[in-house]
Amino acid sequence: MTHPFRYYLRVRYGECDAQRVVFNPRWADYVDIGCTEFFRALGFAEALVSGALDYQVVKLTLEWKAPARIDQVLELSIYTTKLGNTSFTVVTEFRIAGLDDLICKAENIYVNVDSKTLTKLPLSAEVRAALEAGAPGKTVDHASWE
Repeated sequence: MTHPFRYYLRVRYGECDAQRVVFNPRWADYVDIGCTEFFRALGFAEALVSGALDYQVVKLTLEWKAPARIDQVLELSIYTTKLGNTSFTVVTEFRIAGLDDLICKAENIYVNVDSKTLTKLPLSAEVRAALEAGAPGKTVDHASWE
């Protein structure tokens, strides 16, 4: 089986709390960064910058299994699980790079919107096809891991 899209990032000092683990709200930042890179890997970098493609988070669920600490490299595996008329669901699985155990799982529900009015829009055939296909085997490494 081909790996889903993967994104690597390194935990920085300022992202940790007094317990020396990644602070709760930082995980949402990681999800957002990873999903943006996922969309770039799908070929929508210019559309995101220009506003031709825009979406809003309507629900984010995080389930933690284990902490992450400063200087650890996180591997995010990102893929789409559900497509609606205007919405889509993206899952982000977090692991410490090189290890198999899941440390956190995020489920994001997005709604496709018009960038000016922020009203809901149906997913275009192009976006729908890209989300269905995903970006298997593609990797973005901002941690110099691989």
